[in-house]
Amino acid sequence: MEQSGNGQAARRILVVDDEVTIAESVAARLRAEGFVVDLAHDGPAAVAAVQANEPDLVVLDVMLPGFDGLEVCRRIQVGRAVPVLMLTARTDETDQLIGLGVGADDYLTKPFSMRVLAARVQALLRRVDRAADRDGVAIVVGDLRIDVDQRRVWRADVEAQLTPLEFDLLARLARRPRVVLARERLLEEVWDWADAAGTRAVDSHIKALRRKLGSDLIRTVHGVGYALEAR
Repeated sequence: MEQSGNGQAARRILVVDDEVTIAESVAARLRAEGFVVDLAHDGPAAVAAVQANEPDLVVLDVMLPGFDGLEVCRRIQVGRAVPVLMLTARTDETDQLIGLGVGADDYLTKPFSMRVLAARVQALLRRVDRAADRDGVAIVVGDLRIDVDQRRVWRADVEAQLTPLEFDLLARLARRPRVVLARERLLEEVWDWADAAGTRAVDSHIKALRRKLGSDLIRTVHGVGYALEAR
């Protein structure tokens, strides 16, 4: 097993991009951060690499030959939940929402800086570690029930299938029901980073939660943030 500079097992990351220059540049930066990095350049190769190597995180481009990144994301999340940072050249919010809806945890729009990408990767891994260390507890707010230990959610006794990040965002809101939490605070506490441009990621995940659990679940306070209003 490969180790990082501090003697601990190095985290493994899969980088998937059909543009070889971009893939190798991302890999070089992540290796400099102490990660073990594998590469794939099309959809089928990406799915095979996830099955073979079980990476701790996947950096995944949307536009791929074979089948696209959205289909890759769907397929790899079936076996086990793995954090996905999606790369997209599309700025349309609908495209980003689709990516988040199939299991991506975060996205970066091309072109991006390697410094920002590395920071997002580190933040996603910290969030996963923090969730794993958290004691299991049930959260009940009105007809909403959240089993933190099993990471399952029900509303009116109907179970909803949430992505890992949707679950973490909902649990954060549910711990302080009817309290308005600013987008920037949610970015810091759920995503583990603060970036004004990233508030769109919060908005996209809120839309996904409303679609899965009901439009009345989360109240928008314009210019501020969101509050959970389950009754």
